[in-house]
Amino acid sequence: MKLSEELRQVADPIFEAIFKHPFVQGIACGDVKREALIHYVKQDFSYLNAFIKVYGIAISKCDNRKDMQIFNDQISFILNSEIHPHRNFCKVAGVRYETLQHEPLVPTASHYIDHMLTVASSGSLAEILAALLPCPWTYWEIGKKLIAERHPDQNHPFYDWITFYGKNNGKKPLTEILYNRLDELTTNGSINEKERIKDHFIKSCQLEYAFWDMAYHLEEWPVKVSIKTNIGVSNAL
Repeated sequence: MKLSEELRQVADPIFEAIFKHPFVQGIACGDVKREALIHYVKQDFSYLNAFIKVYGIAISKCDNRKDMQIFNDQISFILNSEIHPHRNFCKVAGVRYETLQHEPLVPTASHYIDHMLTVASSGSLAEILAALLPCPWTYWEIGKKLIAERHPDQNHPFYDWITFYGKNNGKKPLTEILYNRLDELTTNGSINEKERIKDHFIKSCQLEYAFWDMAYHLEEWPVKVSIKTNIGVSNAL
């Protein structure tokens, strides 16, 4: 069994929990609380900014241009394409996307970003792939599952979001590109590295579930404090 197959098998209970999460089920039936959509977009904007940084660190650890191209393409994808599902959420919520950017991180998003950046700075290229994979992998499977089960048309409130992640438009899915490369990199990998890879992957899967939960329950820091800065006072924490 390939390592990617083993990872997906071990993580299956988390994937199933994500599919059943009320936020994801709300996307399926076209009914998500406005506040949850807004909270999600605020946090995901900063999360994706961190994702770009992780891709940049990954490039610095590549020893060939083929790998560099993979990560460079994904930086461009986040900057130029992944704004579309955010705009879908914003349209449904009735807010401008530009008003939801650069918001302070809440605990779950902060934890997830710290996890990815730590793996990126200290881990191998294969370890970075393991920490990154659950994001595109879970979204790809959510999109495919909702298309297969709901058959959404353009009247569905989240049609753009669902089809963005669930349709490949003739291109090889990013998830396959990344897990195939992970399998190649770990063919002769040590047992210790593979154990670290499993740990990174499962932790990211758990944090993917937690991210949905964070948005659904409008997670904030438990105690609000005011922080004085050079540009005024922030009440975000």
